[in-house]
This record gives sequence, structure tokens and C-alpha cells, in this order.
Amino acid sequence: MKNRTRRLAVGVGILVLLYASACGYLWATQKAQVFEPAAQWQTTPQRMGMKFDSVHIPVGNRGDELDGWWIPATQNDAPTVVYFHGNYRNIGNNLEHSQRFHQLGYNVLLADYRGYGKSTGGEPSEAKVYEDAEAVWQYLLHSRGIKPAQAVIYGHSLGGAIAINLAVHHPEAAGLITESTFTSMRAMGEKNYGFLPIGWLLNQRFESLQKVPELKIPVLFIHGSWDQKVPVDMAKQLYAAAPGAKKLLLIEGGEHNNSAAIGWVEYRDAVTDFVRQNVH
Repeated sequence: MKNRTRRLAVGVGILVLLYASACGYLWATQKAQVFEPAAQWQTTPQRMGMKFDSVHIPVGNRGDELDGWWIPATQNDAPTVVYFHGNYRNIGNNLEHSQRFHQLGYNVLLADYRGYGKSTGGEPSEAKVYEDAEAVWQYLLHSRGIKPAQAVIYGHSLGGAIAINLAVHHPEAAGLITESTFTSMRAMGEKNYGFLPIGWLLNQRFESLQKVPELKIPVLFIHGSWDQKVPVDMAKQLYAAAPGAKKLLLIEGGEHNNSAAIGWVEYRDAVTDFVRQNVH
């Protein structure tokens, strides 16, 4: 009996140790799991045949700079899309989609967060990417002379969470478009690590579902029905929580990164209608 009790105690102790180790691992590595930057560009606007200006946007109080591209439309009074990319690699991996907006006749401004691409400033964090987005917005207004009512804030995946946060603080913007965006990092963590106390462990939270009710501008939510990374139900939750003018576009067969390619006609029509109705 004593041996059986001892073995049981040892087994429980091992399980507790493994569980605690899993919690410690998630807590220690969450930034690396949330942010996956790369230094090298996959391509550039020049290689894709687009005219552009390299931009360097000051951010923070340590002399850091965000590196990015301004891709001008052919018309001087064109709407502008302020593009916030997802967690993976850098702006070079987002040029194909940026080009779609450019071909629709829009200016496009996209910049890497600190820690991504050629931007300086060390590793990214939730607080820093929010500050980075604000710096990009101020650059658009003050260095490019774009009026807020001419600018649509766009974000893909993690960039959608960043775009939502920025839009909450700038109700003067023309509108907000999110694509493949999650409700919160806690919800994503519970989806992937449901056996762990995610709420206690997270310090990168991205609470978009809590922020969406604060929006005071029109919103277009886009999501692929076959998205295996961010469940489509999250888009429906964001849409349901949004006040005011809003639209939910679900692309049948669209995955996390290819909704525009899969359903281009309805994607194009939804975006152009949204911009036409809200940019003044």
C-alpha cells in the first residue's frame, strides 16, 4: 500500500511539474509565438513595377525609425489605405496584397513595426506596435498631408488588431477594414492551448473584441470561410460587437491569406463600395 501511494505521489508530482513547465514555457515564449519577424524582404515595389518612396518614420524617444514604403496612386486626390500587416516576416511579404489596393486606384502606406524588416528598435511587443501604428498615422497626416477623411485603416490578422486599436483612437478616419482578424489573443491561446490557464499567462493580449464597441467609424470585416488559423466565428463576433455602419464579407473557400485571390470580384466590389461610400 505504501509503495502504491508513493508511486501515485510521484506520478502526480511529475504531472504537476510538466504542467508548470508548460505554463512557464508559454509565458516565456509568447512574444516569439505572437511575433515572427524577418529582416530580409521577399520583394520590393520596384521589382513589382510600382513607383514608391522609401519612408523613415520616427517613433518613441530613443531615436528609433520605422522603415516603410509610400506607394502613390496616379491621381492626386486618391483615397489612401494605411496598411498594417500580420505577425509574419515583414512588409515585403505583403506587397502582392498592397498592389491590389494600388490597382484599385489608392495610395498605400505600409511600414514595418519595430523589430521587423529594416525598422530599428529591438523586439516587438503589443505596446510597441500600438505606438508604431500611431507614428504611421501621424506621418500620414503631417508628412504626406493626407486628411483623415481620405484615409482608410486596413489590417490583416494581427495587423487587424493593431488597426482596430488605432481606429478607436482616431474616429476622424474615413473607415476601417480588417481581414482574417481574431477577437483576442486569449481566445487564440485557448484555441491552441486550452489545457493551460491562458488568462493568467498572457501579457500580449490584443483585446479587439473589447475595443470594437468603442469604434465610431464604419467597418468592413473580411474573412475566409476556410480560415484554419483564425476561425471565421471570430469575424462574426467582431461584427456583432461593432456599433454603427458595418459589413461582414465572408469569402467562400478563402483561407487565412488568400481571400482576395479566391474571391476577387466580391472582395474588390466590397472594398471599392466601402471606400466610395466613406472617403470624402
